[in-house]
Amino acid sequence: MFHYKINENNLTVEELLRNHWKLGKKLVHELRMAKAVTTTDGEPLLWKEPLQADTIVKFTFPIPTSNYKPTPVCAIDVVYEDDHCLIVSKPKGMSTHPNDARDTHTCMNHVMAHIKAQGGVYAEHVHRLDQGTQGLLLVAKHPLAKSIFDRMIEEKTIIRTYAAEVQGNLRSSSGTIAESIGKDRHHATRRVVSNTGQHAVTHYEVIARYKHSCVVHLILETGRTHQIRVHMAHIGHPIIGDTMYGARETASGDYELHAIQLEFEHPFLNKRIVVKDEKQ
Repeated sequence: MFHYKINENNLTVEELLRNHWKLGKKLVHELRMAKAVTTTDGEPLLWKEPLQADTIVKFTFPIPTSNYKPTPVCAIDVVYEDDHCLIVSKPKGMSTHPNDARDTHTCMNHVMAHIKAQGGVYAEHVHRLDQGTQGLLLVAKHPLAKSIFDRMIEEKTIIRTYAAEVQGNLRSSSGTIAESIGKDRHHATRRVVSNTGQHAVTHYEVIARYKHSCVVHLILETGRTHQIRVHMAHIGHPIIGDTMYGARETASGDYELHAIQLEFEHPFLNKRIVVKDEKQ
């Protein structure tokens, strides 16, 4: 299904899977049972045999079918793609994924249309964006990629940068908001800062200042629901137009939060990937 170039001397297949990619025991066992790793000619490889740098190995394993119903055509922009993942620009007002069988025009439905057009059957989002947030979404194209990218999100090695215009001017040009976030008992979808909530960390930097507002770039260390919206409102600077979190209503009746950049060390290509959304 894909080829991988060994990038250091004396690396074994087992070390690659367990130590470098940090795959779970179950997945490693499944790959071993499926004889998934071979030479380029399809010959079996001994998993504990040291391989030399630049050796090409081949991965072939069953790919499950994702459940997203594809749209007739993919109507969203694919900003980056390789054999292992793709990054799309999710429009504002579109959900990341379906919540029930009636949701058939979410971002992942469009992604599945793109995957199907290429003859593929698998696509799973690595993180999510709120419906009102536009910008970059990372999608895995096979289960190994999903497992590795999920772990990278947990280890905070995928850097997600957002841009927002907020009410007022922050005193500090940069800072960190580390406040746990939980559900609001009085509102079905709203979130609040709560001591009993989930750990949440947002880093911010002021990029531009205006008379009554400023533009900030924000990096998520965690990915809680409404995290940026809750944190900015908590420090007294809600995103302009975000009435759910105390901001004044705008003419458009909406708020502007944009996922502008994704950056990570690609586990399969062994190079740094930096993708920017030009729709800013």
